[in-house]
Amino acid sequence: MERQCWWYLLVLSCLFQTLSAHSDFYTSIGHMTDLLYTEKDLVTSLKNYITAEENKLKQVKQWAEKLDVLSAIAMQDPEGFLGNPVNAFKLMKRLNTEWGDLESLVLKDTKDGFISNLTLQRQHFPTDEDQTGAAKALLRLQDTYRLDTNTISTGDLPGVTHKSPMTVEDCFELGKIAYSEVDYYHTELWMEQALKQLDEGEESTVDKVTVLDYLSYAIYQQGDLGRALELTKRLLMLDPEHQRANGNLKYFEFQLINQRKAQAQEAQKAREEGKEQRKRLTSDASKKKKRFREPVPERKMYEMLCRGEGIKLTPRRQRRLFCRYFDNHGHPKYLLSPVKQEDEWDRPYIVRYHDIISHGEIEKVKELAKPRLRRATISNPITGVLETAPYRISKSAWLTAYEHPMIDQINQRIEDLTGLEMDTAEELQVANYGVGGQYEPHFDFGRKDEPDAFKELGTGNRIATWLFYMSDVAAGGATVFPDVGAAVWPKKGTAVFWYNLFPSGEGDYSTRHAACPVLVGNKWVSNKWIHERGQEFRRPCGLNETNTAVDDRP
Repeated sequence: MERQCWWYLLVLSCLFQTLSAHSDFYTSIGHMTDLLYTEKDLVTSLKNYITAEENKLKQVKQWAEKLDVLSAIAMQDPEGFLGNPVNAFKLMKRLNTEWGDLESLVLKDTKDGFISNLTLQRQHFPTDEDQTGAAKALLRLQDTYRLDTNTISTGDLPGVTHKSPMTVEDCFELGKIAYSEVDYYHTELWMEQALKQLDEGEESTVDKVTVLDYLSYAIYQQGDLGRALELTKRLLMLDPEHQRANGNLKYFEFQLINQRKAQAQEAQKAREEGKEQRKRLTSDASKKKKRFREPVPERKMYEMLCRGEGIKLTPRRQRRLFCRYFDNHGHPKYLLSPVKQEDEWDRPYIVRYHDIISHGEIEKVKELAKPRLRRATISNPITGVLETAPYRISKSAWLTAYEHPMIDQINQRIEDLTGLEMDTAEELQVANYGVGGQYEPHFDFGRKDEPDAFKELGTGNRIATWLFYMSDVAAGGATVFPDVGAAVWPKKGTAVFWYNLFPSGEGDYSTRHAACPVLVGNKWVSNKWIHERGQEFRRPCGLNETNTAVDDRP
């Protein structure tokens, strides 16, 4: 038995040397798959320990069997399993919280080698930041895709193949994280869901008193005194001696009396000033009409596009979009085997190439990139320093042409189809999105207020963007352009291309775009940012500031 324990310690030590190179697990589904293997090894180690201590540790055995079933399902399709954001959140929660509870249980009875094994592994487990990040991702998905708590809790998400319901503890933990972020809106939603499941008879270590305590305070913070008071009274029926609830009861009653007095005074004042009030209502109605005609805010448009509620092109504009076999004006390589090209949008002109990267090439690119994936960064517009940001949830890696012949071939393919010089382009960037992975609206090119954006490269501004989709996404994950209402959906093996700059060198502000949160699935992309230098004769400069070049279209 002792030899077996040390063998597991040796194997897991090697495994975690690899895992320790990564952090921010929740920002990459690709890296999170490693955690499933880790958890599977933990279960195996745990079951071996149970064999020797079965009579003493019945509770631990039940725990292991539950996780063994879960691991077996997950390992059939690790990426697909973690494509469900609920599974991803629960994985973070298990490894960050519940395994620690198990350690305390085992320590009460024995100091066997299993504890040393688990203690060693926990050094490389996800952190509180990972668990909080996964929780915030679920809340972000809930808002962006307008999902109710019950839909998420029951696991009925669109495109899900590995359905996973949430327990009372899961809902409570999500509400508690929202509470710690002073997000009382989501605290209310998830504490209500936890209470609903408790009322329906679900067994849990979390009691109704604790849930009601959080829920009543969250509702009070949102200004609903009447409902906060009602929930506090319900809490006191369950626990009459609850000190905080008794204090809150008196405070809420006092505040409610004052609120009703103020409302009565306002009503009286309104009656006395009836005419003036009607004028104000007329004025307010007029303002509302004016507001209705105002442009939709970017955030709202972004979320609408992510849900597939985009602007529909007029028939006239639709008739300008075509599918074609494309050989880039008789390029020798594509004369006999032209590629399939489809117009996605007219202004800005966005084009998609179908079957442009093979499955084998995709797998090779992922294989090369995965060991190097690191949390994606953004350039601080003030300092120019690269830093992580909560609105970009992914990990990325850069692949150079000399690392593998296939990368050189891919770069050459982009050059042949766009007619643009690749020697001055940035390296191929590979990105894998995490739980609810997204990149909120941004520009790829440097604006006039960022004169030093790409100064260190010495290759000018980013003239164009080429984006490969290296996976299908079951739900969410579109590339959207909020200013114009365009949405491009991921399709494995395709690529989209657009110019960021007009021929004059001026930035095309309509290319502001975003990567929508991945609701279900695992999103892999790679992109090539093409720069100005070297394009002088390939895309000649235009004299009109915002005219599109004739050669930009087939």
